[in-house]
Amino acid sequence: MLPQEIIRKKRNHQILSKQDIDFFIQGVADESISDAQIGALTMAVFLNGFDRRETVDLTLAMRDSGDVLQWHLNGPVVDKHSTGGVGDKISLILGPILAACGAYVPMISGRGLGHTGGTLDKLDSVQGYQTAPSNDLFQKTVKDVGCAIIGQTTNLAPADKRIYAVRDVCSTVESIPLITASILSKKLASGLENLVMDVKFGNGAFMEKIDDARALANSIVQVANDAGTKTTALLTDMNAVLGYNIGNALEVLESVQYLKGENINQRLDQVTKALCIEALLNTKLAKDKKEAIGKIEKALSTGAALEKFAKMVQTLGGPSDFVSHPEDYMPKAPIIRPVFAKKEGYINQMKTRQIGLLLIELKGGRTHPLQTINHATGMTNFVQIGDKVDFKTPLCYVHASDENDFENIASKLHGLIEIGEKPDTLSPVLEKIG
Repeated sequence: MLPQEIIRKKRNHQILSKQDIDFFIQGVADESISDAQIGALTMAVFLNGFDRRETVDLTLAMRDSGDVLQWHLNGPVVDKHSTGGVGDKISLILGPILAACGAYVPMISGRGLGHTGGTLDKLDSVQGYQTAPSNDLFQKTVKDVGCAIIGQTTNLAPADKRIYAVRDVCSTVESIPLITASILSKKLASGLENLVMDVKFGNGAFMEKIDDARALANSIVQVANDAGTKTTALLTDMNAVLGYNIGNALEVLESVQYLKGENINQRLDQVTKALCIEALLNTKLAKDKKEAIGKIEKALSTGAALEKFAKMVQTLGGPSDFVSHPEDYMPKAPIIRPVFAKKEGYINQMKTRQIGLLLIELKGGRTHPLQTINHATGMTNFVQIGDKVDFKTPLCYVHASDENDFENIASKLHGLIEIGEKPDTLSPVLEKIG
């Protein structure tokens, strides 16, 4: 069997067999297939698609390219995954909340992809935190703490790790079958019993149109359930920055503040709690929405969720007092300066994808897979849809590594934020799938 023949079949709109897919993914895992061939096949899939059976076969082949974890715990094993957005730090908050409510959360996360930030890049900004621990340490952390957020280790879905990096730089990110297989191969390899998907739509999402997001949500829900993992999805709005901060260390800081009950962004709060509620209902840790809300509020108000986050950080190599002094253990940009509004009015719209790309210009994101990023840069106190502003109101504070970067971002921001005469609103959670 030849990889170029498999590529040719899909290029010519033919259906790949399970044997075709298994052979190609094995070659990805053992590196007998090159990055160029991965790029060619993923582009063929992007252009010509996969049917449901091909997508299931691809997902399972990628899952089985490495270890598949087994859990023997006294509670449900659950996770949440987002399709990516700008300022989306929900994973950092949700995992500890669910752990405090009695769930076990083995979260396998990724790095930044395109204009969206990556949970691993955020955690890499924490001094000492191991985003690639051994499977033994990963399993110990989940068992002892209740949650662990890590990346793909060498032995967990290794084929996806290579494909994911190639897709990022070859413009094949927005393929529904490839997104489905990438997400689920990692999740299924981590031995999940339950999964909640946060599928985003809008001008800051990979799926800009709600119909496309709905199609992706249905694909993920169908494939995951076919593979034996109970899965539902929420469609959430990404037509604006989620939360106040954009950037790796800055989003970790906002997450810690949220868990402390400080500086809570309303939209971030609504989406986070909606996903937590869905997870608690699916795992039967709550019998109804009212009980779920009560458990979430207790986890936050008692500090139990914050304690879970602190223990996770410490167990995975970070500082024992991280949540008390997070700024002491993360990098800080040398230039932190406001960019002021140029007119009075209300924030009506923002070009969220382009705002996410500004982080790459600040070197907080990547243009090629192995690029070293600056974890300190980004934007804080970002304005929200509906906010009233005038000439003295900062649209945000830019955290830059030098004057040129600051001036570049400041000059572009005004064109990405629309100020109108009347306030507008967003509905954070629109629909449930599954």
